[in-house]
Amino acid sequence: MEHLRVLVRRQASAAWRFRWAMVACTWIVCAIGWVAVTMIPNRYEASARLYVEADAVLTPLLRGLAVENQVGGQVDMLQRTLLSRPNLEKLIANTDLDLQISGSSDLEAMVQGLATAIKITPHTRNLFTIAYRHASPKLAFDVVQTVLTTFIESKTGANRSEMQNATLFLEQQIAAYERQLRDAERRRADFRAKYMDLLPSDMNGVTRLETATQMVRALQGALQDENTKRDMLRSEVAAVPPLLVTETDTQGTGTGTGPGAGSAQALLRGLTGPSKQKLDDAQARLEQLLLRYTPNHPDVVFTRREIDTLRANALREAEQLAREAAGASAAAAGDAPTPAAGSRSRSQPNPVYEQLKVRLVEAESALSSLQRQLSDATRERNRLEEIARGAPGLQAEFMNLNRDYDVLRKNYEELLSRRESMRIASAAEADADKIKIQIIDPPQVPQNAVEPKRALLTSGVLVAALALGVGLALLLAQFDQSFHTLDELRDLGLPVAGSISMVAVTSPSARIISVVSFTMAIVLLLGVYGGLLFRIARSGGPL
Repeated sequence: MEHLRVLVRRQASAAWRFRWAMVACTWIVCAIGWVAVTMIPNRYEASARLYVEADAVLTPLLRGLAVENQVGGQVDMLQRTLLSRPNLEKLIANTDLDLQISGSSDLEAMVQGLATAIKITPHTRNLFTIAYRHASPKLAFDVVQTVLTTFIESKTGANRSEMQNATLFLEQQIAAYERQLRDAERRRADFRAKYMDLLPSDMNGVTRLETATQMVRALQGALQDENTKRDMLRSEVAAVPPLLVTETDTQGTGTGTGPGAGSAQALLRGLTGPSKQKLDDAQARLEQLLLRYTPNHPDVVFTRREIDTLRANALREAEQLAREAAGASAAAAGDAPTPAAGSRSRSQPNPVYEQLKVRLVEAESALSSLQRQLSDATRERNRLEEIARGAPGLQAEFMNLNRDYDVLRKNYEELLSRRESMRIASAAEADADKIKIQIIDPPQVPQNAVEPKRALLTSGVLVAALALGVGLALLLAQFDQSFHTLDELRDLGLPVAGSISMVAVTSPSARIISVVSFTMAIVLLLGVYGGLLFRIARSGGPL
């Protein structure tokens, strides 16, 4: 620590020996620096603040119908394109900046300078500032005003230009897709006309071959059903007698088909065998029909007639059995049977048999028609199968044509929808302002300079001058060949006998005058610095 203190004292002592060099350097640097600061021309800044927002009513109303332009994206685009070379050249031509141009090199330098000097600073998403600094207040105002006008014009012009380009592109694409779609429709129609029998229709997707195959199967099933129905009718016709035999009593007053009602019921109750079973089945079937239909229903009427016929046949069978039993008894007794006196037999057509014959004829006619239809359907199916075997990749080719056609039609319809959206958006841009620009702070001719900050520069010059003066004094002290302590002498390796105290060669008054002179020089320098600051503050310039 003591060594450091000694070193500081030595350096301070050495620097004090070169104090007038330090004062001279400080004055010279301050004089040059302050003159230079004074000669820097003032620069004035003109600025304008803008607020950009979307239409609060029109934008939500057109959402989903028209092409949406994001406000942030449009502002970013305008900021990027506003300082483009064409716009800057237009700005130079509309202001007095063109008076400073004497050649193409000057124009290039001015364009690059303006691109750097014009500041577009966003504060929020919708609020930003346009600023420009120049030595001429009026020229700064003119530049900001021109940029602002260009910005407002570019907002509408850029949107309309983009929409016109997009609309032109959509029209070209729609025309191209329309040609492709017509070609695809023609190829699809030609292919369908050539293979109409094997291609599915647009309604249900079923081919004629599939329809013919289904028709053959349906006719085969119907033919089997009709064959079964005809066989049943034949069996019924065979079981029903074509004639009914009745007996007429010539001595009595009435006619009948046999014995009285009481004896007929007794005969039926005593009858067994197939006839009895058929009669019981018919009666059970009649009861089932009456549960579903009215008594006048054709099936009910037909069943009743069938029951009457079966009952008459059963009675005849019962009477025949009764006569055979009576004849057997008479033969056993030795008496021959004789017909009843005063009675005779009479035959009449059976109506049930006639109806069954009519239904049998109808069934055979329907069966013949079904056979003919089945034959025609089979031939048609065989013909279509033969054509299908001749074109194995027909379905795949048709699916490819349909897929290409569907893709083209989907893209074509999508382009038409986009074109309508673009038209609505163009109408909104032309007839209404979707984006509103509000000038919050219009540009004004600046009255006070913003550059340079002379007070700050003046203080900086003073600090730099003092630093240079002290540095010069320390540098000169490094070249001083004198020794200040015994240790410095001993460091040379020479024997040192001793030291003599400092001998004053100057009077105290001379040393006081020297200190006062140095102090006055520094105070005078600080006074000049204070006067400059006072003058800068009175002038109203930036500090």
